[in-house]
Amino acid sequence: MNTIRAMMLLWLIWLVSWLAAAYWSDRAVKSPGLRRQLTHNLLTISGCLLLFAFDSTDTVMRLPYAGRWATLGLAAVGFGFSWWARITLGRFWARNVSRKEDHRVIDTGPYALVRHPIYTGIILATIATALLKATLIAWAGVLVMTLGWYVKARLEERFLHAELGEAYDAYKARVPMLVPFI
Repeated sequence: MNTIRAMMLLWLIWLVSWLAAAYWSDRAVKSPGLRRQLTHNLLTISGCLLLFAFDSTDTVMRLPYAGRWATLGLAAVGFGFSWWARITLGRFWARNVSRKEDHRVIDTGPYALVRHPIYTGIILATIATALLKATLIAWAGVLVMTLGWYVKARLEERFLHAELGEAYDAYKARVPMLVPFI
């Protein structure tokens, strides 16, 4: 199996398991509304299309053989980090920005390292994919998708501030947004 196919298989396994796990979360009691979430959804979908839908032979700097396989390990670390975060959230996870009944700040596990570890993990996997594909279109996909996750994180933070108040503000003051230790 070549490395591109292996990477696509890794993404497919992650995506199917992620969608199947949606049944484990509680129903949302409040959200900022789907209209306010349109921008990050459009950016994320556009980034996915750039990263995955376009194949190009115009590579910018193809990695050596061992480096290409190492990108699979990097993507697996990203997916593992996002799964760790999702399991830590448990019933509080939601596909869209929302508040669940009895919602509280989660600050353990990966949430002690960054406020948005699911996005961090996915961004790491997209970077690994772009490194493997080594095309300008793939890197554009990383930029657009990362912008989408950033926009979603900012919306989520405004929403959680309004819903959880000082508890979220204190968490935000001590834990970085997307990059650990920065």
